[in-house]
Amino acid sequence: MLAFDNVSFSYGADNKIIDGLSFNARPGEFISVVGVSGSGKSTIFRLITGLDQPSSGTISLTGHDAAERLGKVGYMPQQDLLLPWRTILENARLPLEIAGVDKKRATDQVMPLLQEFGLTGTEDQYPSQLSGGMKQRVAFLRALLSGSPLLLLDEPFSALDAITRLSMQEWLIQQWRKRQSTILFITHDVEEALFLSDRIFLLTNKPITECQEIVVPLTRPRTRKDLHKPELLALKEQMLQKLQSEVIL
Repeated sequence: MLAFDNVSFSYGADNKIIDGLSFNARPGEFISVVGVSGSGKSTIFRLITGLDQPSSGTISLTGHDAAERLGKVGYMPQQDLLLPWRTILENARLPLEIAGVDKKRATDQVMPLLQEFGLTGTEDQYPSQLSGGMKQRVAFLRALLSGSPLLLLDEPFSALDAITRLSMQEWLIQQWRKRQSTILFITHDVEEALFLSDRIFLLTNKPITECQEIVVPLTRPRTRKDLHKPELLALKEQMLQKLQSEVIL
C-alpha cells in the first residue's frame, strides 16, 4: 500500500529531519507512529500526502512510484478543520464536490453515512453546535470520502477529554474493520497505540534514520483488559523508557 525507500528530507541545509528512511505499510493494516514532539512524525505525513517532496529516495503508493501524491490519500489532521460557515452536511460532502460530484448526488451519498456515523439530525447544524467527538466523526467521514484506501490520522483525538477519547478509539476500530482501510495514526499516547495497532513505528532518533517496528502481541477483537496483560505492561514500559530517553529537559 505504501513504501518509503531510502527517503531523506531537510528543512534547509542545516535541519535534516529524515535521513535514509525505509518502511512499508501493507493493505488493511493499522499502524501507529509514536515519537516525542518534534521527532518528525507530521513531516512523514506531509511527505506521504505530497505536501512536501523528499530530497532523495522514493515514496510509492499501491506499488507505483508516486511523485505526484496530492489528493491520493485521505488525511485527517489534529484539528477537525471543519468550515464554520458550512453545515455538517456541506462539510461532509466537500471532498465529493471538489471531485466534481454534483450537490444532489453528493448529498444522496453522504446522508446514509451521517446516520451510520451516529450523526443523524446534525446535517443542518453547524460545527459550533457539535461536541468535540462528533466533530471528529465528521472530519473522519470527510477523510473517508476522499475515496483513498490509505488514511492518515494525525493525533485526531488529542484535544478530546479522556472519556470521549476512549469512546472514539472504540468507534474508530469499528469503522476500520468495516471498511478495511489502511490507517497510519500519529499519537503520543503509548497505550492508545497498543490498543489500536497491528504494528507501531517508534521514532527514537533525529534525524529519523529508521522506524523501530513493534508488532503488537494481541489478536483481534481486543479489549481494554488486554492492555493489563503482563507482556503488554512490560512492552508499554519499554516504549516509555525509550521515548523518555529522547526528551531533553
